[in-house]
Amino acid sequence: MIDRRGFIGTLASGLLAAPLGTFAQQPAKVSRIGVLGNIESPPWDGFRRGLRELGYVDGRNVTIEWRWSEGMTDRIPGLALELVQLKLDIIVVSSHEAVLAFKQAKSTMPIVMATSSNPDQVGLVESLAHPGGNVTGLSNVAPDLGGKRFQLLKEIAPKVSRVAVLWNPANPIEPLGFRETLRVGAAAGVEIQSIEVRTPDDYPTAFANVVASRADALHAFGSPINFKHRQLIADFALKSRLPGSFEERLFVEAGGLFSYAASLIELYRRAATYVDKILKGAKPADLPVEQPTKFELVINLKTAKALSLTIPQSVLLRADEVIQ
Repeated sequence: MIDRRGFIGTLASGLLAAPLGTFAQQPAKVSRIGVLGNIESPPWDGFRRGLRELGYVDGRNVTIEWRWSEGMTDRIPGLALELVQLKLDIIVVSSHEAVLAFKQAKSTMPIVMATSSNPDQVGLVESLAHPGGNVTGLSNVAPDLGGKRFQLLKEIAPKVSRVAVLWNPANPIEPLGFRETLRVGAAAGVEIQSIEVRTPDDYPTAFANVVASRADALHAFGSPINFKHRQLIADFALKSRLPGSFEERLFVEAGGLFSYAASLIELYRRAATYVDKILKGAKPADLPVEQPTKFELVINLKTAKALSLTIPQSVLLRADEVIQ
């Protein structure tokens, strides 16, 4: 029989003799995230910040594979295939084309859309509330967003009656957006001139068509092509003395007149919460697509002065940022 003192001594000897590795904490899994975006831009800093807020540090407990299409949508399928071959845990994308590319590659990896337009209407998800499949994330579209944008344009430049719209009909999403633009334009009492831009080579002809249409304002969709060439578009609008409305603040930082849209930085930051939930076991099919809740009005006062426009005080008071 072993007495109490002897048992404790035996137990202690066994513990001391056991290899330290037996009781060492196993290293945490390093999750692998793939990103397929348009270009490196400030919204992706929002995504990085969102990850940090949730305790994810690139190179420590996650690794991130970044791929950029640089505004060239024909590069997206190849970049998607590269990421599929890396056997990642999750993918984050910023465009409709990227989601389609992963679907065409027959990837079943969870996909988080950092931003999307009407994903339920173009077949990316079954519905906003119940996405189904392996895709979920955020939408940058909200009811009457376009109508509010035209209302602001009319407040800033009351004489505007004809707006040239730069858009890409080859993009699967943009025909929906253009139909909505026609609707809200009519409601605002402005005529919409369709100006198509499919490739960067189309801009010279597109700008000539804007001038020929005798438009007195310009609106550019936030498509990958337009986004990459935002400086070119903003410079043209200023040179042609056209008040410009835009769907992303970076157009305004490039010299455009104003933007009113969902905050992309906030959407991308929120995308990190989807990544967190999925890495912890949630299924994309069960995570509703989130619509924007934070919007921002950005006005370039320097551009307004160059266009001889006086921004009403009522509009300035609603601005989230005024660029001097």
